[in-house]
Amino acid sequence: MKLNEANLSSLPEGIRVPAYDRRALTPGIVHIGTGNFHRAHMAVYLDDLFGMGLDHDWAILGAGVREGDEKMRLLLAEQDYLSSVTELDPNQTVSRVIGAMPGFVPVDPTNAPLIAAMADPAIRIVSLTVTEGGYFIDPKTGTFSPEHPAIQRDAANPDTPETAFGAIIAALKARRAAGVQPFTVMCCDNLPHNGHVTRDAVVGLCQLFDEELAGWIRANVAFPNSMVDRITPATGPRELQMVAGLGIEDAAPVTCEPFRQWVVEDNFPAGRPQLEKVGVTFTDAVDAYETMKIRILNGGHAIIAYPGGLKDIHFVHEAMEDPQIRAFLDKVEVDEILPIVPPVPDTDLNAYKQLILDRCANPAVADTVRRLCLDGSNRQPKFIVPSIRDVVAKGGDATGLILLSALWCRYCFGTSEKGTEIAPNDPNWEKLTLVSAKAKDDPAAWLAMHEVYGDLGENAAVATRFAELLRAVWAEGSEAVIQRYLDGTL
Repeated sequence: MKLNEANLSSLPEGIRVPAYDRRALTPGIVHIGTGNFHRAHMAVYLDDLFGMGLDHDWAILGAGVREGDEKMRLLLAEQDYLSSVTELDPNQTVSRVIGAMPGFVPVDPTNAPLIAAMADPAIRIVSLTVTEGGYFIDPKTGTFSPEHPAIQRDAANPDTPETAFGAIIAALKARRAAGVQPFTVMCCDNLPHNGHVTRDAVVGLCQLFDEELAGWIRANVAFPNSMVDRITPATGPRELQMVAGLGIEDAAPVTCEPFRQWVVEDNFPAGRPQLEKVGVTFTDAVDAYETMKIRILNGGHAIIAYPGGLKDIHFVHEAMEDPQIRAFLDKVEVDEILPIVPPVPDTDLNAYKQLILDRCANPAVADTVRRLCLDGSNRQPKFIVPSIRDVVAKGGDATGLILLSALWCRYCFGTSEKGTEIAPNDPNWEKLTLVSAKAKDDPAAWLAMHEVYGDLGENAAVATRFAELLRAVWAEGSEAVIQRYLDGTL
């Protein structure tokens, strides 16, 4: 059955559909970046809220600034902007239709329709899911880069911006001129201190062409921090076939794990939907939740990924079925990561760690090892290197984390240990493969990547240990070295 408004009542039994009149919804949020994660996360929470009969003036107006966003708009328009979301559990598959987005702004090179939509006084939140790499961060400094070509183009042409941040500035400028309260800018990307990062991108761009407006934005616009979490694989033939097998013809279906979490700083001067009624945590302690998730979950993903990638394991749950990889993950988490994670309100860190192991072992999600290996040059500095730094600063033993970094280096050589070619899997893949090849004989070359390791490579103890471990991986193979770590003889 084709997914659209007219066919909702005819979908197969057991598929949950919106329990509210979508015609009564009015947009209060413009969301830039309507990919799988957004539609499995924020859109689901709002769909739940609308189903309670609450806050129907907080519907989502989809938006984007890239060619792919226009393709998504056209796909979703054909089905009245409805999305199926299928939760994958080993014991059952639960599918529902999400109706929280009643419209989508046409994507235009000038971003004029997007600017006009955000300037509408009815819009009180502009949210973003534009990927971790979409915030123009200089890898060497970890801060906003005003030198990026896209930023320079927007600074030279602020009335016809190409980036989401340029469009946000133009809309805020229009609202200020019209005497309309500014909207809140809410980042939903998986970044440390994501609200601060978003503010730095918006204000940093604006400073290049209008210092006074930049000061007004900094003083008057809220950028709440948040922590978002739900494993949401990319949609491929498997997912399309699965959803079709449930009786839904959806051109852009979403599959995800049952677990979801959203922790948000309660800083919304223009108002917000009552998301606490559907499980969202509003707190001043976002940093604590964020550190827990980044170190234990995202760091854990890397610990699974590179041993799995070197062994040509395809799915994450298959890697978790490998006794050695699972033991490696558990030992690094317990011995090295958990001791440096600060306390989190109402949370048992050991129970959270066990939850992560269980989530990663879910075979129904069919998340791939390759996805977890993706973009290590951006992820390692956020998810692994800070943990190494903190363990070392506390006088602890970071052998497992440093070994993981050596396994990443070996992976970036471009072949698995079985000799299979690894297709490019990082925006900086060409550089990484060259440095990995050099590091085979000169391990210090890998730690010299300052954009990844900062000054950590200058720590003599870390550099010596890394060199020992990388040489051991090349000489003995990853499996033998990991086993020695597990045995306590490494």
